[in-house]
Amino acid sequence: MLKPSKQCNRLPHEVDMASPDQAQAPAHPLYKLLDRSLLARLMERTGTGASLSIRGLASEVGVAHGTIGNLLTGEQEFVVEPTAHAICGVIGVDLLILFAPEGRATRHINRPRLAAQR
Repeated sequence: MLKPSKQCNRLPHEVDMASPDQAQAPAHPLYKLLDRSLLARLMERTGTGASLSIRGLASEVGVAHGTIGNLLTGEQEFVVEPTAHAICGVIGVDLLILFAPEGRATRHINRPRLAAQR
């Protein structure tokens, strides 16, 4: 009797994190879109005064038009850092106008804590 292998049971979108290609790839931090209506308004009038369509912005940024569409509808809230920078660069606004980094600051292990002053 044949036993099912893990490889056969894996879904197509699952990634084997033990593979050498994936283990070496640097992870990009995620950025959350703060206000999708602001993104839509800024697309209507960019820093150059021109308007951008969903497909136009996606083409300029180098992502699928579904990514921009999903950001505008709220189906997607996060993008990786390079995409967030590219969107803001094309529109002509600072990154923190549209996006906030996801996650929280962590305490550095090697850094001593400051003593509380009384």
